[in-house]
Amino acid sequence: MTDALMAADDISSAQEFLIIQDDKPADPGQVEEALVLAPNGFLAFGLAEELLRAVQDLGYTQPTPVQQTTIPLAMEGLDSGDTGSRFVDLMVSSQTGSGKTAAFLLPVLHTLLNQQRQSEEKERADFDRALAEATAKGESPPKRSKRKDPTNPRNFSVVAPGALIVCPTRELAQQVAHDAIELVKHCRGLRIANIVGGMPYQLQIAKLQNANLVVATPGRLLDLQRSMQIKLDRVQFLVVDEADRMLDLGFSDDLAEINQLTLQRKQTMMFSATFAPRIQQLAARVMRQPQRITIDSPQDKHVNIKQVLFWADNAQHKRKLLDHWLRDTSINQAIVFASTQIECDGLANDLQQEGFSAVALHGALSQGLRNRRLMALRQGQVQILVATDVAARGLDVPTVSHVFNFGLPMKAEDYTHRIGRTGRAGRDGLAVTLAEFRDRRKIFDIEAYSRQPFKAQTIPGLEPKQRYPDSRPNSNFGGRDMRDSHEHHSRDRKFGPARAGGFGPGRQPGSERPGADGREGFSYERKGGFNDRFAAPRALAPSAPARDGRKPVLSKPAAARPGNGGKVFVPRATKKSLPRSA
Repeated sequence: MTDALMAADDISSAQEFLIIQDDKPADPGQVEEALVLAPNGFLAFGLAEELLRAVQDLGYTQPTPVQQTTIPLAMEGLDSGDTGSRFVDLMVSSQTGSGKTAAFLLPVLHTLLNQQRQSEEKERADFDRALAEATAKGESPPKRSKRKDPTNPRNFSVVAPGALIVCPTRELAQQVAHDAIELVKHCRGLRIANIVGGMPYQLQIAKLQNANLVVATPGRLLDLQRSMQIKLDRVQFLVVDEADRMLDLGFSDDLAEINQLTLQRKQTMMFSATFAPRIQQLAARVMRQPQRITIDSPQDKHVNIKQVLFWADNAQHKRKLLDHWLRDTSINQAIVFASTQIECDGLANDLQQEGFSAVALHGALSQGLRNRRLMALRQGQVQILVATDVAARGLDVPTVSHVFNFGLPMKAEDYTHRIGRTGRAGRDGLAVTLAEFRDRRKIFDIEAYSRQPFKAQTIPGLEPKQRYPDSRPNSNFGGRDMRDSHEHHSRDRKFGPARAGGFGPGRQPGSERPGADGREGFSYERKGGFNDRFAAPRALAPSAPARDGRKPVLSKPAAARPGNGGKVFVPRATKKSLPRSA
């Protein structure tokens, strides 16, 4: 890992970055000349020419730090030239929006292109040899096999892709597939298939035909595998994207099954926000001596994203704060995150009634409706997207300038993915968090996870009436400092001073205790409960006098009768057999 980081530093030091200001109009000729003269950092990786052209068409000339470190290590097994060499398994942790998708797509696509070229050269050599043999024997030359139409259901066959990318959510899988299609637009014969739930099976089976790279969610992938529509025994490269989210959604058993189905693979790459113990346990089961790469940990600050916090007294106050922010003219497009699906739909409807161009996005919607709303956001037809955490990962819309946390996430690490939806492609972004007093624990957890304290701000005329904490208290449990509990006398304030004969420090050792139970005035007398309020009063017999200073206990009521009214229980069958008395 150290050598890889040193190599990345050497590459970055030898490269020059071209910065074009968006606010100043530039001459197109000067821009083209600058792009031609500027050194392309992706050339040092030795990628295929088709991939370099696609990267240049997308407007990227310099790799990000995670790409500089990951791509050379992922291509070590291919660049060595030894057919028996093994690829290196990688565990990569990096911030959202740092270019992780291209970090694993480029080496995988480059390897698939090389294998495709080798197979084509082998087929061409075999055909030439067969043609030479037929000519020498005086036979008719062999005919080339005709390409079958993959869209014809008669030609459908079981697909055996060479690379598999597993994503936790549908939106993330669709985003990765979209990026892969953009990268292979200059490649001939390399097909990308996307498999997610909520789509018709026949349509996905048709798209699977002749697919070399499959991007899928675990559920639908295993469904098609069990129905013998796809084979995973020929998968050479397995990529698990957002592994932490995969475990949060309960896909651990599915990952174990995918691991068993792809045991013959050459390389495994896992991308996660952090290297938590559960991620390390997963890596120990599915990877072989992986190399760890950590770039831009969650504790590192987002230099291009400004984070602000506003305290609210209640839900109405928080709604007024959001309305004030959404009327800001500097907002290009914004994402408002809600905690629940009901809150998401209600907030989207309220914003629509107030004249905002807003739509809701959550997991309860159909996949077709989710795709249409995401497409409307990308095309600029919708200004505000109200979403749950389903849009916290994989949503790449560079025009999103603001992110609002109207409802706080359940886990602190999801906050990092939420604010990563803004500040994309080197742009500046603003992340606004609206919290009530009951959300203070979540705010403290976010501060502890990111190690970045919030600085609360206020809006003139919308200041909170309550007083809110400025930072996380120094505590070990429950937000209270347990080290100085005896000095602060918290027990005396809440429960009063300790009594003699009790459990507190007021009783001295060896002191006389009134009564055998050690507590003055204590008895096991039964107190009136809930059912006693509805019971009829009973006549009580005189109780025995108090002994040893104890209070008299309740005696047995005089009018009490045994259970069942004093009758002896006799089974029904026995009653029938007994003779009647005269």
